[in-house]
Parts: sequence; structure tokens; C-alpha cells
Amino acid sequence: MDTPLDPPAYDGVRRTAPRALATEAVHAGRDDLARQGLHAPPIDLSTTYPSYDSRGEAARIDAFATTGAEPDGPPVYGRLGNPTVARFETALARLEGTEAAVAFASGMAALSAVLLVRASMGLRHVVAVRPLYGCSDHLLTAGLLGSEVTWTDPAGIAEALRPDTGLVMVESPANPTLAEVDLKAVAHACGSVPLLADNTFATPVLQRPAEHGAQLVLHSATKYLGGHGDVMAGVVACDEEFAGRLRQIRFATGGVLHPLAGYLLLRGLSTLPVRVRAASETAAELARRLAADPRVARVHYPRIGGAMIAFEVHGDPHEVIAGVRLITPAVSLGSVDTLIQHPASISHRIVDADDRRGAGVSDRLLRMSVGLEDVEDLWADLDGALGTAARPRRGADRIDIRLHRVGATDHSEPAGAGRP
Repeated sequence: MDTPLDPPAYDGVRRTAPRALATEAVHAGRDDLARQGLHAPPIDLSTTYPSYDSRGEAARIDAFATTGAEPDGPPVYGRLGNPTVARFETALARLEGTEAAVAFASGMAALSAVLLVRASMGLRHVVAVRPLYGCSDHLLTAGLLGSEVTWTDPAGIAEALRPDTGLVMVESPANPTLAEVDLKAVAHACGSVPLLADNTFATPVLQRPAEHGAQLVLHSATKYLGGHGDVMAGVVACDEEFAGRLRQIRFATGGVLHPLAGYLLLRGLSTLPVRVRAASETAAELARRLAADPRVARVHYPRIGGAMIAFEVHGDPHEVIAGVRLITPAVSLGSVDTLIQHPASISHRIVDADDRRGAGVSDRLLRMSVGLEDVEDLWADLDGALGTAARPRRGADRIDIRLHRVGATDHSEPAGAGRP
């Protein structure tokens, strides 16, 4: 059963009790539709909006320039905001339990905006924990936005902080090893420095970082939030003050989300809990089977559960990629179909090889995003691909797997799980 979410701010709709996440996923951002005689959210494709009150429009633009708050009254220009995108932002903020959310054209645009906000305040230093998504790692390491990064493990965060530290960044479960961090402990170590938690893999269905002290929650909305591999977007859930700064950066840099993408994301949220739970159940079963397979050296599956699996093979991982027929060999994740890729070749290729391996991203690691297909069909495809690539062994060298009973609150390992 869903845990009820905190009551939302009053939006003209009377409610007598908090709404569960599954209910909120369907209704957040849509509460006003019935009163307008609508069922599906409208798509507003306008780039500009007529106004005969130029004085009033000037005042609203001045107010936006001061605080970044969404202008009262009718929209002004597509770069300041869009009504369809705003619906998605409202819904995602509700699911993550934050005051606001700000959407961007991609996950990397969202992360870039966060870094630019902090840099504009003279806080260019970032403390980060590997592994992160490969392009996030590269953006920080290369200093493309003028930032400077100190890489550390969770235990070293407090010591790595400096007076000019503007951000601490973690990803949990991490891409691609699915390593998890204790978000509450990390947030405590950050002190007054904001913690940015990339919640792309977990989604608010499995984890709400703001409840553990993260001030900023990042999503590549391209993944599970959209859920169908047909929309690219990013979003940051945060308090209203930081949201205002993000809107100002979005206005200045132009990293806006297209209204059609906002519509598709809002539609994707309505099935997010169902998709994540169904895919997680299949992923947990596939993780169990991979853990018992002598052709597999190591399996990574997070205690929190989820639809992502990472595993290392004894044989050639490239042959596994070449051998799948039902599973799609492609980058990205979170779609309704199952995807598999080789991180060292693609998603994390941009990371220095020594740094990559030091973060646990071995050359034999494969990352699989489990979709909604039948588990037996997926296993048959995996079994065939492994048969063409792996050299049989007596058993796994090591299994790093924390099996999760989907839908249960008990995260303990079932009998037989763990290291053999």
C-alpha cells in the first residue's frame, strides 16, 4: 500500500485526507481539469502570448527578474514558462515532496542550471561521490562551467567541504553499479551545503531524497518519468527559492522544455508507480537467476529494489550485447522495453579509464534496464546471449546482490541470497 503523501498546498480543490502516491501520480497537475470541462490536459504550443497591458506585463517581467517567481496572470513568453510544462512541474514536485520543480530540455541541462546557480553566487566548488552518470562525471571533471570538483567517498564528504563549496552531489542507486549511499547520513555531513541527489534510477516510487535531507532532487526525466523512450527532459525538485533561481537560469540560457514533452511527461507520471513496481518484480527475479548462473561473475542489485540490474560476465560482454534478440541493445533506461548496454564502451566511455574502474565500472560490466516483458521471455533471451559469450565456471566469484521483495517493507536478504 502507498504511504500517504503530505497534504498539498491549497489549490482550490477540497481534500479531506492526504493522497497516496499512486493517486497523486494520476491526479497531480490535473486537479483543475474537470472544473474546466476537460479530461486530458491541454497542450499549449504558444511561444508568445498577446497582451494589451504593456505596463502590467513590464511589471510582471520585472518581478520575475527579481525573484524568478512564476509570473501572475497570463503567460508572457515561452522562455519564462509554459502552462503545459508547469503542470508536469507541479506533479513532480508533489511526488517528490518538495515545494517546486523546474523542468529543462534534458537531464544535463538541469544539472548545468544547478551548477550555474551556485557559480553565480561565487560557490564553484563541488564535492561529488562516484560513480555518477558518465556525462555528469565529465561535466564536473572537465570544469566546462567553471566548476571545480573534489571526488570522495561518503565518509570523506565533511572533510572535503570548503568555504566555496556550493554543492554536494550523489547518485543513489548509482549509474551503472547501483551502489547506494545513506542519504540521511550524507545530508548530515553536508552541513549547510545543499545536497543534490540524482534520483533517476529510484524514482519517487522507491525513494524520496527530500525526506532524507536532500535540498535538490535531480531526474533525467527521459528515463522512468517519461517511461516510453520518446521524450527527452530533465527536472530539479527543490524549494521555491531555489526554483526561482533555476527559472532565471533557464530563461537566460534557453534550456526550456518543449510543451509536447511536458505533456508526455505528465502522462508518463500517471503510470509511473505501476511501471516501476512491475518492472522491479521482474528485475528481482532476473537478478536471482543471474546470481545463480555460473557464467556470471558478479551481480549488482540494490537493496532498495528497482528495475535496474548490473552484472559482470566471465566471458566477452560485447558478445552478450551482440547475442540478444528480444532485449534492445541501446543506451538509456526506464522504458517499457528492456535495454542492455556496456557502460565502459558507451555511457561511461567519457570517464577516464582509471577513474571508471576505480568507481567499480569494470570492463566486463553490463547494465540492464528491465522493462515490462514477461520474465520467462527475457530470461530465455539472456540465457541464449550468455551461452554465446561466457565461459562456464563452477560458480560466481562474488555476488553483490541485495534482493528486494517488491511491495514489501522488509528489505532483508532472503534465504540463500548474498555471497555463496
